[in-house]
Amino acid sequence: MDDGKPIGFIGLGNMGGRMTRRLIGRGYRVLGHDRAANLAAELGAEPAGSIGAVMEQAAVILLSLPDSRVVEAVVEGDNGILAHCRAGQMVVDLSTSAPASTIRLHALLAERGVQFVDAGISGGAAAADKGTLTLMVGGDATVIEGLRPIFASFAAKVVAMGSSGAGHTAKLINNMLNAVSLAATAEAMVAGKKAGLDLRVLLDVINASSGVNFASLNRFPRIVEGDYLEGGLTGKLMTKDIVLYVERARELGVASLNSAGPLASFGLATALGYGDQISNRVVDAIGDVSGGVRLHDQERTIA
Repeated sequence: MDDGKPIGFIGLGNMGGRMTRRLIGRGYRVLGHDRAANLAAELGAEPAGSIGAVMEQAAVILLSLPDSRVVEAVVEGDNGILAHCRAGQMVVDLSTSAPASTIRLHALLAERGVQFVDAGISGGAAAADKGTLTLMVGGDATVIEGLRPIFASFAAKVVAMGSSGAGHTAKLINNMLNAVSLAATAEAMVAGKKAGLDLRVLLDVINASSGVNFASLNRFPRIVEGDYLEGGLTGKLMTKDIVLYVERARELGVASLNSAGPLASFGLATALGYGDQISNRVVDAIGDVSGGVRLHDQERTIA
């Protein structure tokens, strides 16, 4: 890695901005680029007016973008990464991307002597703020080892999953399970509310029993108090991740029998106007079609 060069960061939104702050807090210079030109300066990064400007100065470039379509545009566009890259640079895709696209871009960049690493992230906005994300990383093992000091700025656990695409595949598998547990627990909590159960007691029982899961442990104890943990993955992005998982399962020849439930649940949430809100609002969508149920008496105002 070239000492003294800034780290390039393309995509400074919900997660990218948080990771940028962590890097700056660790003493790294960050050269930031986003469609919203003011974001880099607001975060304390050095603004870059174009992708070309990032590629000219940085040896390591991190991407945090909405989906593979945007990643492909950033890499292959007229003024994109491929047009400005040089041998020896490293590009890390922290987005949730389609593994087939990731593998294709890896091959294209390899022809230019550029290493492309896919690093799926888990933990959400709160973990990004605290620097405790989990990274599932695909690509050259030696390159991944060299990137660990940078990853340590925002991740507490970094796992090399295998060759190109392995990191994004692991992320999709994880997000599929996340979607299933969130949607199913939301439905169960609405049922418990309509049955007249004390939801705090119900959660205590579930979390000491076989129904325990991440959502019951970490999300619903807050949701029943009116705190939806705003700032995390939206319902639309959750749907996108499930669709990507289904596509990957099809490529692998795996029957995807359990995707229908969360696709229906988060599709309902989007249809009812919750798609751009945190995916935890799926419980309100299920509540809406179950007689106007809310798990809490009043939403908490988050400072």
